Order: sequence, then C-alpha cells, then structure tokens
Amino acid sequence: MDGLLSTLDLTDTGARTNEDIFTGPSQWAPMGRVFGGQVLAQSLVAAQRTVPSDRPVHSMHGYFLRPGDASENITFSVDRIHDGRSFSTRRTQAYQAGKPILSMIASFQEPDDGVAHQIEMPSDLPDPESLPSTADVLAGVDHPAARHWASQRPFDVRHSPSPIYLDVTGDRSPHQAVWMRAFGRLSDDLNQHRAALAYASDYSILEPILRAHGIAWATPGLKIASLDHAMWWHRDTRVDEWLLYVQESPTAGGGRGLSTGRIFTRDGVLVASVAQEGMVRVPDPSSFD
Repeated sequence: MDGLLSTLDLTDTGARTNEDIFTGPSQWAPMGRVFGGQVLAQSLVAAQRTVPSDRPVHSMHGYFLRPGDASENITFSVDRIHDGRSFSTRRTQAYQAGKPILSMIASFQEPDDGVAHQIEMPSDLPDPESLPSTADVLAGVDHPAARHWASQRPFDVRHSPSPIYLDVTGDRSPHQAVWMRAFGRLSDDLNQHRAALAYASDYSILEPILRAHGIAWATPGLKIASLDHAMWWHRDTRVDEWLLYVQESPTAGGGRGLSTGRIFTRDGVLVASVAQEGMVRVPDPSSFD
C-alpha cells in the first residue's frame, strides 16, 4: 500500500507556468504494461487537485487509448471544463512520450440532501475470513505474474466462487463476487480512499466474461485489455475495511465483453457502481463454448 500511495502522490509540474499539469510514476508490472487501475486512480487524483475539497467525485468515465509503459512516468493534463454552483467537471488526459494513453472526464459535487434508496447486498456469500487469499491460492507458483498477484499488490483479494487465475472450477456462470481490502491502514483523507477504490475497481471486473466461458487467466494465447471504465461513487467508504465487489457480465460478442459491478461495505451499504467493456480474444473461441 505504501507503493500505491507513493504512486498517487503526483508532482505538480505545471505550477511555474500556471497550468494544471502533474506527473506520477508507474508501478512495476510483470508484463511491462501499466495497470489500468493505476492510471485511472492517478487521473482522478490529478483532477481532484483542481477542485475544492468540499466537492468529492461522484462519477468518472475513462477510455484506455494505448497501453502504458510501466518503466516510464506519466504526465497528466487537467482541463477545468466547468465550475457551477454545485458541480465541477474536469477532463484529464494521461500522456507518455507525448501520446495519450487515457482520456477521462470526472464530475464532482458538493454534498446535498435528496431522496435515497439502494438495492440489497447478496446475503448468501461467505465471509472473507473463510476464503483463501490470492497468496494462498498461488503459493508455490513460480511465475512473475503469479508472484506479483500473490504478494506485491496493495489489496487483499478473495474470490467467491474460487478464483480463475489457473483454471475455472464450478459452473460457467457470468457472475462472481470478490472481497477486497487494502493491506495496512490509510489516512482519513476520503479523497485518497476514493482514488484507491478506483484503482481496485479494475482488478477483476472483466473476470465474469472469462468465467462464463471457462477461460482462466493462464490460458495460452489469451489477450484481454480494458477499453473503457465508468464508475459512480454513491457514498463515502474506507478501502482499508472489507468491501464486497459483486460482478456480472450481461453480454459478450465481437471480441468484446461488458461487465458491471456493485461495491458494498461489509454491513450492506452500496458505495459504488462500476461498468467496463474489454477486449477478449482467445486463439479458438469455439473451444470454450
């Protein structure tokens, strides 16, 4: 988690020219590509730096344009599109080598009263303590990606049903749930928690697509990439306490799949919703039908 927080601590490189330009490092990744959740979270932090602290983010929509190089820093340019009486809108462009790798727009709102309701959290899922951690599942697997997932990620991730890192067991259903919690305690800065939640929201959101067809991450020739990512924050929460991420894929086709997710606190409060479309390519799709 210290590594993630360091990554989110952007440098204001536009201060001398009075521009909203920030720079941040990239986390090491086993395949050399920037993790999508990282650049999403950093883009949000850059936008947050230009908005009054009493206007938290409530929605974000981003497009992944190019794969990022995990060995290079990322530059973030923020456009102050609109500041109204209650809402602010920002566009963040993330660049490497002068080319955009992500384009994101986010909206911020002063807290307000209004009607309120939410759907119920599923009640038939196991507690996180009863599920194996990623480190437990991948113990003894000698591969850079496995070692990274097992011990170098800032979040404890636990699947229900079992994870699909190496194989897919049980029903081929486009549904799953993931318990997740940050390793270590974060500060009380809720903007930090919102950015960290954006980071973690990209971990497993496309997995229901793979699970529905019995495709594990370790499938030879599998190519998968996030195309876009939308997220809505409904209520404040902490990422250093257990959160339940309920996910499903309503459709896939044409080399793409759509997944949606809902994030609840352990006591059932709906704190965020997520949607993502991804590219999914396998060497012989018919063999997974």
